[in-house]
Amino acid sequence: MPAEQPSPAPLLVERHEDRVVATLHRPHKRNAIDQATIDALHVLCAELEESPRTLILTGADGVFAAGADIAELRERRAADALRGINAHAFVRLAELPMPVIAAIDGYALGGGAELAYAADIRIATPTLAIGNPETGLGILAAAGASWRLKEIIGDARAIELLLTGRTVRAEEALRIGLVSALHEPDALLPAAHAIADRIARNDTAATVATKRVFRAPRDRHPAADLEAQAELFESPEKFRRMTDFLERRDR
Repeated sequence: MPAEQPSPAPLLVERHEDRVVATLHRPHKRNAIDQATIDALHVLCAELEESPRTLILTGADGVFAAGADIAELRERRAADALRGINAHAFVRLAELPMPVIAAIDGYALGGGAELAYAADIRIATPTLAIGNPETGLGILAAAGASWRLKEIIGDARAIELLLTGRTVRAEEALRIGLVSALHEPDALLPAAHAIADRIARNDTAATVATKRVFRAPRDRHPAADLEAQAELFESPEKFRRMTDFLERRDR
């Protein structure tokens, strides 16, 4: 009897000094997010919490993620819902110290859309189709869409999309601010790397502080801003960069 072949990794990870590229890789399921994908995301998050780098998140074969794995989802019960299997993984991803860039090609539906919403920056291709059809399946979008989407595009648009479950195409997504730029498929990853390059030129501590302060609750401002700024004002890197700036200006 032939040996059973191991399942392919659901997340392909490419590591660089200042960034990591993670590719959702279940092409036979249009990169649907299953438990193995969630487990792999937790492993990756643990690595990036320990060694912060910018994360570029994308999908294989012209699809970001067509949703959660419906075969798995159908069998989950109330106790599974309360565990927040996808929700907690996406919160952890969103709270990574360094920026997360979602490079979205094709479908990003259901859980795939919620994964994209957890990113700090979203760019896409003209074939983008993003949305939350969960109510048509008898559930709600409980892995972040119910609160992240309105933070991204505002209450009126978010509730219309969540209640109708309609799919948003690329041009509309760009117009309403759901993505910040559109690129042809062969230019999508280079564009994501260009953003990561620009981030890498900045001070890492200032980048981490900016993301942390940006995501702080409203009632933490301006205290959160001032506390972070106080730390940065004492950093050697602040003095080095400002000295370099003044010396260049005076040449």
